[in-house]
Amino acid sequence: MPGPRSRPRRPMRGERRGVGVTTRIIVGVVVLTALGLVFSAVVAGIVHQRVVHARVDQALSQEVAELRTLAQEGRDAEGERFATLEHLLFEALRRNVPDHHEDFLVLIDGQIPFVASWEPRFTDREVQALAASASRIAPDTAPQLADLDHEGRRIRYVAVPVRVAGDPSQGVFVAAVDLDAEYDEATGMHRAYAVSAGLALLVVGVVSTLLLWRQLRPLRRLAATAERITEEDLSERIPEQGADDLARLTRTVNGMLDRLDRAFRDQRALLDDVGHELRTPLTIVSGHLEMMDATDPDDVAETRVLCLDELDRMSRLVDELVLLARSARPDFVDLRPTDIDDVVTGVLDRVRPLADRTWGIDATSGAVIDVDPNRLTQALLQLTSNAIRHTAEGDRIALGAVRSGDEVEVWVRDTGPGVPPEDQDAIFERFQRGSAPSGSGSGLGLSIVAAIAEAHGGRVDYRGMPGAGATFVISIPAQSTQAAPGVGPDRSEMSGHSDRTLEESS
Repeated sequence: MPGPRSRPRRPMRGERRGVGVTTRIIVGVVVLTALGLVFSAVVAGIVHQRVVHARVDQALSQEVAELRTLAQEGRDAEGERFATLEHLLFEALRRNVPDHHEDFLVLIDGQIPFVASWEPRFTDREVQALAASASRIAPDTAPQLADLDHEGRRIRYVAVPVRVAGDPSQGVFVAAVDLDAEYDEATGMHRAYAVSAGLALLVVGVVSTLLLWRQLRPLRRLAATAERITEEDLSERIPEQGADDLARLTRTVNGMLDRLDRAFRDQRALLDDVGHELRTPLTIVSGHLEMMDATDPDDVAETRVLCLDELDRMSRLVDELVLLARSARPDFVDLRPTDIDDVVTGVLDRVRPLADRTWGIDATSGAVIDVDPNRLTQALLQLTSNAIRHTAEGDRIALGAVRSGDEVEVWVRDTGPGVPPEDQDAIFERFQRGSAPSGSGSGLGLSIVAAIAEAHGGRVDYRGMPGAGATFVISIPAQSTQAAPGVGPDRSEMSGHSDRTLEESS
């Protein structure tokens, strides 16, 4: 039968859209710019309308003022008094020259005897409509400004009632302005604004595209690197450039990749080592159980003892591996102010009964720093256990502590054979037992010491010469160092391995 068909992966919503961040940002910038230009155009149009209205009203008010001045003078250009209304209004038209888009017309007893314009502006029908609207003004009233919308054409006019003493006729002087023509003068400016706005949008789109393409380059490199990275290869990193937010993001991602790479490498190494180390005791137990003669009580007892011993060794190995796995967790250490000298003397009290050695303390630090006293004690016990295994009866094992600059150094020193040169580079690696005859155990002890030191932000170093003893030094940052009573000697006393001891037992 044919196998089941694999269903194609359903694309996610973001994948169906297929619109990248760069495109969305550019579209957003262009749209916002366009909205800003449109808003500016609307505001400019409103302001321009008000300016045109103010200018037209000012021009019409000026015509009213000139007519009043002429009426108050009461004489024409030749000095003759105005005897009739027609004489006054004719003189007013003769003296005032209409502006562009402006017409004057005169009404006398409802008739239109005079019309004056720079060029014919209004049609006869519009003039008749103006006359009909202006004739409604009552005599002896103030001049009136009004708008007339005739067949889609907007007209702004002022109507001034006029009378002359001794003449029963009633007249109206009308000055009218074509508002549409006034607005049309700004049409060229509007076209220029539209062209410049289009060019501005084009420039904004091009420039924003170039800038975003350049600024988002680290993100594209990040995406490409993430696509190339696999579980088998985490070595590739993103090039770091600049000091902006994207550069900081790049450094953060590279740091994350470093941690992942280290975690994966440690995981693979741990799995390889565990598979190798646990296979041996399992093989031993399985082989002896298979070869055991169940009818022979002595053979059963010997096999039982051997299997239990191997199982105990496996249990210790698993406990140590669990401890190493926990060392990468943030809560592996519980930091609190601790007197380092109390930790050193406490470890000495614990280990003195374990072996017939010459025990002592080289130096004291007088420092109180933030450490986990339980983990530090565990590391020192592991180092002293190693020292016991590599020394003989009567050899000297000493502990000590000293402040050195910004660090506090705690050490365990012995007078054993030391570490052979060929083993010194690998002694802190997992399952490295060394080539010395006494190199027994799980091979995780010094790895645990190194993990505890690193969890405190410090390190562990080996200092010693073959045949002249071994010294393992744990260096811990003394960020919260306080002075403690009885500050011990300086680093030179530790490096010289003084024979002076505070306590000795043999």
